[in-house]
Amino acid sequence: MKVRQACVLSVIALAWLITTGCGGAAGSGGSDPGMQSVQHVVIMLQENRSFDHYFGSLNEYRASQGLSQNVDGLPSGAENLGYDGVTMVQAFHLATQCTENLSSFWNESHVDWNRQSPMSNTPLMNGFAWSAGHFATDENLAGRGPYTDTLGARAMGYYNSNDLPYYYFMATQFATSDHWYSPVDSRTEPNRMYLYAATSQGHVYPPQQSLTATTIFKELDDAGVSWKIYETDPGANYLTYFEPYASQHSANIVSATQFVADADNGKLPAVAFIEAGYNSGRDEHPTSSIQHGEVYVASLINGLMQSPSWSSSVFFLTWDEGGGFYDHVPPVSTVNPDGIHPNDLKPGDFTGPDAFTRTGFRVPLIVISPFAKQGYVSHTVADYTAMLKFIENRWGLSALTKRDAAQPDISEFFDWSAPNANPPTPPTPTETERCTPSQMQ
Repeated sequence: MKVRQACVLSVIALAWLITTGCGGAAGSGGSDPGMQSVQHVVIMLQENRSFDHYFGSLNEYRASQGLSQNVDGLPSGAENLGYDGVTMVQAFHLATQCTENLSSFWNESHVDWNRQSPMSNTPLMNGFAWSAGHFATDENLAGRGPYTDTLGARAMGYYNSNDLPYYYFMATQFATSDHWYSPVDSRTEPNRMYLYAATSQGHVYPPQQSLTATTIFKELDDAGVSWKIYETDPGANYLTYFEPYASQHSANIVSATQFVADADNGKLPAVAFIEAGYNSGRDEHPTSSIQHGEVYVASLINGLMQSPSWSSSVFFLTWDEGGGFYDHVPPVSTVNPDGIHPNDLKPGDFTGPDAFTRTGFRVPLIVISPFAKQGYVSHTVADYTAMLKFIENRWGLSALTKRDAAQPDISEFFDWSAPNANPPTPPTPTETERCTPSQMQ
């Protein structure tokens, strides 16, 4: 492993950081001087998992580690009515790494919110199983099956620390949140537009034309701050929705196989986004193995922790949206980013009070850094455009839209004395369970 001169977090070095910006980053940063210790922000979103589905059992694990059980996790007795209109489906532990697909599209997300009155302002969080069963039935009728779970039971399945040992350890060793939301109550594509630009410019479906919104990368360019997008699968990145900007910056898009090498060799940019393995099954999408994805993510994080770049890095690991899996905490009111209302709704789509003024569902978050507070659980409401605000505050950039501007300051996750300067040794994730989508228990 090659070694470069690291940013040493002493009083003298911190003064040097403020003056020069170790790592080649420009800008004067936000109001918190401790943020100047951060020279590399890394963001990675995996696919389609809700908080209760992944981390609803976190209190049990925290208790085993002697920590407080202060996570708003999966409640006892959680249940939803199945698509047959008769069967109540209790939350249950999944015995398979993967499930049949679910839908987190606009209509289904609104049914999840309130099965009886999807366009109301009253969240009942009682439509997840019904939506999953309806989706499976429709897919079968359309010849896109076979789906065996037409009841929708899979929406109520969850995992625990035995299934995801690496994630549970990291969420406990470092910082997490139980009120961290996706930006939009719809599918992957519009949510990932928000990750890049703090807006989807009115889209709740995959855009059929390029977006013109300013991205965080354009702001970084203008400020002279370095950035890269690391692709897990060749050609699979969401910047392509922002043409011609994406094509004009193809040199900034590299293979994720370079990530650990860049961290080792002092070439990690100020801001790095890692695209998930959408085509290779490493993205943790419901039809893919969660443990396969966990093994892959661990290889990236462990590589960073073992590199000279660790001393000045923050790695945000989160998931792009809830994926149709049950969560008991409702989405929250928020601000429309740019005054644009949903503009690609189709006949039969729900309309009503939600005009990008409500977040999506809760998703898991792990904040991994030498500066992350050990065992910290935030209860502050935020959607993940707060990560954009963190970047903006660190390098003195303007807000992209009203959405990221409205996010809280997430410096609460950090202790600038670097309590995790010496990274822990996490468990080695392995693929121990079967991947049989139709056999959930």
